[in-house]
Amino acid sequence: MTGPHPPQMSGSETGVRSVRAYLRSRGRAPVSLADRYVTVFGLAMLVAVAGQPISTMVGGLAGSAEPGRMGAGVALVALAMAGFLAAARAAGPVLLPAPDATWLLLSPLHRRHLLGRTARALTAVAVVAGLLLGLCTLAVLGAPDQLVWRLLAALALGVSAAVGGMALAVLGQAFPSWQVWLTAAIAALVVLAVVAMSGQLRSALAIAAGAPPPVVAAAVAGGAVISGLLAGRAWAALGRIPARTLVSASTRAGHVANATVTLDPGALTWIAEDNHWRARKLGSRRWPSLPAPLALAWQDWLRLARRPRRLATMTATAALPAVLAQAGVTSVALWAAVLAGALAVACTGVTGARRDNDNPAMARLIGVGRRPALAARAVLPTLLSTAWTTLALAGPALIAGGFPGAEAVAGGAWAGEAVTGGPWSGAWWLLGPLVAPALAAGALRMARRSPVDHSMPVIDTPAGSIPTGPLIWAVTGADLAVLGCLPALSAPLVPANGLGALLATQGVASALVLAGYVLRAGTRKAG
Repeated sequence: MTGPHPPQMSGSETGVRSVRAYLRSRGRAPVSLADRYVTVFGLAMLVAVAGQPISTMVGGLAGSAEPGRMGAGVALVALAMAGFLAAARAAGPVLLPAPDATWLLLSPLHRRHLLGRTARALTAVAVVAGLLLGLCTLAVLGAPDQLVWRLLAALALGVSAAVGGMALAVLGQAFPSWQVWLTAAIAALVVLAVVAMSGQLRSALAIAAGAPPPVVAAAVAGGAVISGLLAGRAWAALGRIPARTLVSASTRAGHVANATVTLDPGALTWIAEDNHWRARKLGSRRWPSLPAPLALAWQDWLRLARRPRRLATMTATAALPAVLAQAGVTSVALWAAVLAGALAVACTGVTGARRDNDNPAMARLIGVGRRPALAARAVLPTLLSTAWTTLALAGPALIAGGFPGAEAVAGGAWAGEAVTGGPWSGAWWLLGPLVAPALAAGALRMARRSPVDHSMPVIDTPAGSIPTGPLIWAVTGADLAVLGCLPALSAPLVPANGLGALLATQGVASALVLAGYVLRAGTRKAG
């Protein structure tokens, strides 16, 4: 073997730097001055383009926010922070590139120094997320005076919360005992969102929005101290993270990167599904006496019943439309959110249809025709979307009928018109069962679609080039759901006396879309 030999590895940070310098010298070309110029120029252009919208948005934060909408806004911010912590825990969050995880992780190099680059990247991600979190918090609470100081305080609090949460996730990865604290933090944020949505924190939020500067400064200092302590503990714990945990996190990150580069998001669902069941031992039970098509679809019911956390999460997300309604979202956007959520819920019950499409030989050996199998597999997504949509529509109806904070959206889509019989009140929740067949058809088509075809042409538009392959893949299934839900999408524009005609039209459209898809897809390999 010719060429320079790698330097002797030591337990110091100098050894890690020497190894990385050696690998860079044997790999890609060093970064030139032109590369640095392009990077700096790109960042400057980004600041120039985004500076004006951000400054305009910050200037619009001056003044007091509407008290009735503070609860819903704080609930959304709390849920966003809970989602950030959950995503950090699911990602690892500490991980390494595949070459480092393969060759350097188990070497004598000091592990904390080896993971230093990842720690800095996680800090940057947490800072950006914290800035967005602080900006959203200020937008919810408003700035009755001293906009600049309140903006800086909100940004500092957001960064402290995000950095502390990321450090908590790192500690949970290093020590299983810290997972309890991370779970408790996520649960506390969810409880805060529920309490804020109920209107019980209206007085406290009003006091927080108008807190004097000394109190705000004390809160910022306290948050910075706690965040700093957690970050210090997390940095010290980098060397204590088990190698097996780091390898697993790095493998998941590699799968995500490959799916992103190849633009095949469908691979991520298979990876997550297989990883979930691979480490579990399932007992064998007697199969129920059912007709052949329903017996084939029974595996989807078992798969869902064995994941109670997913069922609980889906049930909890049915309250999001009520939160958006109290926050003042328009009727059209709210309808789109309800139908998109119902379609996502329906997609959780079509794994069997996807496996049938990916392995047609096994499907033929079972001896059940495609049409009966599709019809049987459509029952579960239909029931799931029915239950979720009904619950989602019942929440805004409660708001319209006097739920705490209803008066805050006066003049909006959820105000007096709903109380007097307009959309979102009375029997409008009946649209839930009626849109479910169309959503089930869309979910089945999404499950049976082919991978992204990257050989399709690219369309040049004034906004840039659009690859048609990923675009067609993304709209496949969603187009069928939108087609079957066209009457429901027009519900915000229909007067109260048109309820009967709208319900009848929607029921017929959903039934036709589902029946047509089952009949047509039963004669083809893919939907």
